[in-house]
This record gives sequence, C-alpha cells and structure tokens, in this order.
Amino acid sequence: MLEAVVTKRRNKAAALKFLKKLMNRHGCAEEIVPDRFASCKAALRQLGAIKKQSTGMWLNNRVENSHLPFRRRERAMQRFRRMRSLQKFASVHPSIYNQFNLERSLVSRDTFKLTRAAALSEWRQFFSG
Repeated sequence: MLEAVVTKRRNKAAALKFLKKLMNRHGCAEEIVPDRFASCKAALRQLGAIKKQSTGMWLNNRVENSHLPFRRRERAMQRFRRMRSLQKFASVHPSIYNQFNLERSLVSRDTFKLTRAAALSEWRQFFSG
C-alpha cells in the first residue's frame, strides 16, 4: 500500500505521525517495507514494530517506481516555504509537464519540432487572454 503525504520535514516525528496514521487507518501490517531513512527505523523502533521491517536491495522497487512522478514533483517543490503554494504547484504541475514532455527519443526531429511549436502556441494562447 502506498501512502503519499506532504510533510515539512522527514524526521522521526514526521515518520511516527505518518505510521500512526497509517496503522489507525489500515490496521497493523504483517510486513513493512519503508525507505531506508533512519527516521523510519527510529519510528518503527518506538512503535515496537522493528521486527516487521524488511529492507533489502530490491524490496521496495515496486513502490518507488509507482511514485516516481511524485518524487519528480517533490524535487521541484523543495524551495517552497508555504504548504499552500506547494499544493497549488502540485495541482498544476502534471498538466504543464504533460504538455511539454514530448519523449524526444521516440520521435523524429521534424515531428518533435512540430509538436513543440503547437504546445508553445497553445500555451501562449492560453495566457494571452
């Protein structure tokens, strides 16, 4: 199960709050595969669930790959000071990214230039009035 929560910090208190919320909502899990952050380990130790933690080389690949777009947005959001502006950005970012992400390696240069020009003209038209 994947939970995506935006927090200001990635420390023990944030991890503890997240795990408590998760356990209240979904019950206690048989196995937990967290990121390899020390804060997750410390929070699990405090909850007494350290033996349920599984960390391995490829154990959380499915989870990590499923939220790569979220990680991409997270990297872009690192300079935001307020949660409100961060949420505004997070709600708009995917549509803009999809407009301009044209998978350059999959199309010819001529097709790329045409689609890029169409995207830019649509973008300018949107903001002109």
